[in-house]
Amino acid sequence: MSHPSTFASSWDTSCLGQPAEISLLELSHLGEHLVHCGALRGPLDQFVSGAAWLQALVAEHVVTVALLVTLLVGGVSLLR
Repeated sequence: MSHPSTFASSWDTSCLGQPAEISLLELSHLGEHLVHCGALRGPLDQFVSGAAWLQALVAEHVVTVALLVTLLVGGVSLLR
C-alpha cells in the first residue's frame, strides 16, 4: 500500500526562470578550473588513467589477447 507524500517538492533550478544557457563568463571559469585541475594531476593519476585505458582496450579484445597469450606460451614451450 503506497501513501502519497505530504512533502511538496520545492526546488528551483539554478537559472531561476532565465534561459538555461551558459554564459561566456561561466565557460571561461570552467576552462580555468579544468586547467587548474589538470595541473594538479600527478604521475600516479596518469598511471591510473593509463591502466584504466589499457584495461578497457584488453576487455574489448579478450579473444585476441587470449589467442596471443596462448601462441606466446606455445612458442616459448617449443623453444625449450
